[in-house]
Amino acid sequence: MTLQGIAERLGLHVSTVSRVLNGPADERGRAASGETARRIREVAEELGYRPNPHATSLRTRRSNLVGVLFPRLSEIVVATVYEGIEEEATERGLSTFVTNTHDDPAVQRERIAMVLGRRVDGLIIGDAHLDGAALAYPALERTPFVLVNRRSAADHPAVTCDDYLGGRLVAEHFLALGHREVAVIAGEPFASTGTDRTAGFTDRYRQAGLPLPAHRVHHCPFDTTGGRRAALALLSRPDRPTAVFAVNDLAAIGAMGAARDLGLRLGQDLALAGFNDTPLAAELPVPLTSVRSPMAELGRIAVRQLLLRIAGEKAASQRLHPELVARASTGSALGPPLR
Repeated sequence: MTLQGIAERLGLHVSTVSRVLNGPADERGRAASGETARRIREVAEELGYRPNPHATSLRTRRSNLVGVLFPRLSEIVVATVYEGIEEEATERGLSTFVTNTHDDPAVQRERIAMVLGRRVDGLIIGDAHLDGAALAYPALERTPFVLVNRRSAADHPAVTCDDYLGGRLVAEHFLALGHREVAVIAGEPFASTGTDRTAGFTDRYRQAGLPLPAHRVHHCPFDTTGGRRAALALLSRPDRPTAVFAVNDLAAIGAMGAARDLGLRLGQDLALAGFNDTPLAAELPVPLTSVRSPMAELGRIAVRQLLLRIAGEKAASQRLHPELVARASTGSALGPPLR
């Protein structure tokens, strides 16, 4: 089935049908009225029409392909953000492909070069480091890109959770429960997710007249092993804290294991909170208090901002609002999210 066949079936000019089915994603909505576009898509589906991506690329000089970089797609947060990217991209007629960089700057530069070699229309970068070193790649100056989940110190458009506010929400929760001796499992210092969440938490405690000593902020990888090791270091001290904030749920789960091995009861001897509110958080033996971030929505908005840049318009950084969900790990009954 060809475009000409669909056009004859509907009594339309072939160029109208072509713009609706094969035009750049940001132009398809303007190619025809909503009703006409709907009829074109229905007939194309009925007749089994499939566009030729190579021919479309030659005609429009657009590949309708977006490259996505993440540290590790195996992480639940990253996978959920990517689901949002893929869903939004598909709805807008784009294809995506993802590559892992393992948060290694050398691998980041190598993968950026590989992605650009695929003639992508743009990139969504989810592995940015605060120093922005890998983003200083000369070829990126000619290719639209946006950051997602993490920001960099440079002024690149980024779609993130308001991580600073999320950290403050945990601090407010701990302060309301009466915790004065607290600690942070702070994640990797090169990632804005860890540094911003930690800053929000420690700033709120400083404002309350309870600044955290340096040894109460422990950096570690964003995984269960890192969280466990950090928690053991914090909880084995004579002046152990009564409450610990882990900047992601995986690190918090590792901290749960350390508390168990030290004979500490969560929600009684120790309050523990995580971040992201992954599906596992509510199903743990002791349900985990966690800050809920809109992970899939981050991905969707990143696609929309990228399309603005591809169209030559200015994209804006956005910080989405988090919510704290209190559960038994902080001695709290499940209640409405704290905003």
